[in-house]
Amino acid sequence: MSSPRQSQPPAAGQPPAAGQPPAAGPAAKHPADEPTVLPSQLADTFEAVNSQLAQAVDPDERPHPEGHRPDGARPEGARPDTTGSSPGEGAPPGVHPVDESRPLGRILLFGIQHVLVMAATPISAIFLMSATLGLRAGLTVDLLSAAFVLSGVGSLIQSLGPWKFGPRLPFVMLPGGAPLILFLAIAEQHGVRVATGAVVLTAVFTFVVLPVFSRLLAYFPALVIGTMIVIVGVNLVKVGAVLVTGQPGSPGFANPTSLGLGMATIGFTVAFYLFFSGILRQLSVMLGLFAGTALAAAVGAINGTGATGDGLVNLPHLMPFGSPEFNLIAALPLMLYSLASMAEATGQTVINAEAVGKRIDKRTDVPKTVRADALTSLFGGFFGLPLMVTSGENIGIVRVTGVRSRFVTAAAGVVLIVIGFLAPVTRAISVIPTAVVGGTAMVVFAVITVLGIQMLGRSDLDKHTSTFICAVALALGLLPILVPGVYGAFPPNVRILLESGVAVGTFTAAVLNILFHHVRPGVAARLTTARTESDR
Repeated sequence: MSSPRQSQPPAAGQPPAAGQPPAAGPAAKHPADEPTVLPSQLADTFEAVNSQLAQAVDPDERPHPEGHRPDGARPEGARPDTTGSSPGEGAPPGVHPVDESRPLGRILLFGIQHVLVMAATPISAIFLMSATLGLRAGLTVDLLSAAFVLSGVGSLIQSLGPWKFGPRLPFVMLPGGAPLILFLAIAEQHGVRVATGAVVLTAVFTFVVLPVFSRLLAYFPALVIGTMIVIVGVNLVKVGAVLVTGQPGSPGFANPTSLGLGMATIGFTVAFYLFFSGILRQLSVMLGLFAGTALAAAVGAINGTGATGDGLVNLPHLMPFGSPEFNLIAALPLMLYSLASMAEATGQTVINAEAVGKRIDKRTDVPKTVRADALTSLFGGFFGLPLMVTSGENIGIVRVTGVRSRFVTAAAGVVLIVIGFLAPVTRAISVIPTAVVGGTAMVVFAVITVLGIQMLGRSDLDKHTSTFICAVALALGLLPILVPGVYGAFPPNVRILLESGVAVGTFTAAVLNILFHHVRPGVAARLTTARTESDR
């Protein structure tokens, strides 16, 4: 019997031992078949050509590092991207795409894209305030200017992250949503000065309770946050759809022209994303918005009366309604909502980090988001604005374009501030048809829903308890969204909280997660221990 030493094949480059047949396979190549080593000059030329070819390839078609995908998402268990590579551009080693610096021109283009898609939110919020409270035109212009400026300041804080404020993620801040409805309810019942005081009190309340809330973040796993994001996405898609169709029952509801403009805008966006590549593909959302606006102008669907007016500069006025009045009882509904807003900020911070492929620590980064919200709202209250909240809407833009740099949303913040001071720009943006903005928004907001579904896919939904928790939370959270007015018979303060599907769904998912995954196993373990001891 031959020994293992004798049975081993000869080392590479050594002749076979006497009595052994030549080794089969690649080791038996003829010298003529061996690859020729290129001279150093040819090797350098080859590398240069190869680099140029790689840059000419569409970013979505390039090979990507192991564990990464072109959309910035990571498979389960993959390490976050820290190479600094981003779609279409290289970055210095060790620089994450979130922190990547881009050419100023591109940063401004991408920032303007964020602004154009989201500018309808502050405009509609202030117009709703004006119509509900019967404000004069000059005061409406002041509030609109303040809304743009504070949105820009908040976006800069969230994106740049000075000190302990802002998570340094691509975020944009906006007024509107449930906080606006609460603000208007307080203003109608107690006066607008009490409403502005409630905003200031709520901002201070947020700072006070934040340390306690931070300790509860352990009870917001991917199952809870993913459920929340799905509800947020569905709610936002509905908001975008209403911009296209109008409110059900209102005059001109589902007007064929508006529907056609909304669908055409979506079609333009899809066409640009399909046929373009590189930076034009990343700007497909903005190009679709421009194409939809041009179509609206061609069919005479643009109302230009809002673009007229005198003056070049708008300056926000401090305390436009007078000094705030502080009433704790009146501010209570807004304070309670701030707890749900902190939970929503948790989900938005996590899903934003997921979208850009950055690993974060919820216990430190989520409080930074909430602090920036509270600080911006504190200043906003003194300028007559409702609560300013971090918007999850722009996360869809980040995912669609693949541009993950936080400096893009910082540029959007600068653009928002400039718009707030320049009256002609504000008036020009305000004439973009809502149907066109709605068509763009539907696509962007639906991406957020997909992100929530992806997160739920990593939440052990194959376990019956997780499936049950998600199902019950979605049922209760989507109820007020799908059936508006379902809580109409309840008292106003209770109704405002129940009609927030995000708050209801998040609370339900968090409570059920604690009961099924924390309380129930502990009780079962105690009962098992008690039975074991009784058998002894």
